[in-house]
Amino acid sequence: MTGFDTEDDIIPRAGVIGWPVDHSRSPKLHGFWLQQHGLSGRYDKLPVPPEDLAAFMADLPKEPGFRGINVTIPHKVAALPYLAQVDPVAQRIGAVNTITVQPDGSLHGSNTDAFGFLESLKADAPGGWSPAAGPAAVLGAGGAARAIIVALLDAGTPEIRLLNRSRDKADALAAEFGSRIAPADWEARAEALGGAGLLVNTTSLGMAGQPPLDLALDDLPATALVNDIVYSPLETDLLARARARGNPVVDGLGMLLHQGRPGFEAWFGVAPAVTPELRAAVLA
Repeated sequence: MTGFDTEDDIIPRAGVIGWPVDHSRSPKLHGFWLQQHGLSGRYDKLPVPPEDLAAFMADLPKEPGFRGINVTIPHKVAALPYLAQVDPVAQRIGAVNTITVQPDGSLHGSNTDAFGFLESLKADAPGGWSPAAGPAAVLGAGGAARAIIVALLDAGTPEIRLLNRSRDKADALAAEFGSRIAPADWEARAEALGGAGLLVNTTSLGMAGQPPLDLALDDLPATALVNDIVYSPLETDLLARARARGNPVVDGLGMLLHQGRPGFEAWFGVAPAVTPELRAAVLA
């Protein structure tokens, strides 16, 4: 099984691979843009178990009309060996989420999560956000955290306080990304919020069906922007508590929407926009 079918091969096609992939909202996102711009094209969910990834990647350039794919768990790192080119940001993050089939049939990989994160802050933060606002406190040390660390470093954030339930993972990221990363013990997470200009939760804590995020916000400045990359629920307990104490907040949906823009433009030839109508369609 490769995840492909032969129906409508000649129209431009893209999709999202993962295992599982049923939960993905990417088809709603790209489907909205296709309809909005009156484009002939398809975007499908493509369930690919890990043991089929090699065959899928080998077949991808041979499929008529296929322009590229988004990549989600568990393939973001596993897809790297099958790519002829990987852009510098994706190399630093160590994962890809967007693959484009080049005219010569080779595969180009990129990671638009860092772009999507920063664009969501620019677009959705009440009053805007500037790295000059002060240190960022980042919860988690997984793949999403890696993308956000790269985004914050490139934006000029002076210090990133990295808090993870396993301290060794935070230490490893500090060794990899340099002196602006300041790892701290998970038990000290509340104190690490003092003087921060930004708080980002990249963990699954607080997501529907997951344990809650236990984090006191007493030391967080009231001016600090709070972002939770979880978008199910759209307003997590962290965002609700931050909003109640007066902090500006940004939910996790914007990162998903904005990260899709570069791939859609590469595959379908139109630069799409993130609008309130798009948010409503993806949430529906």
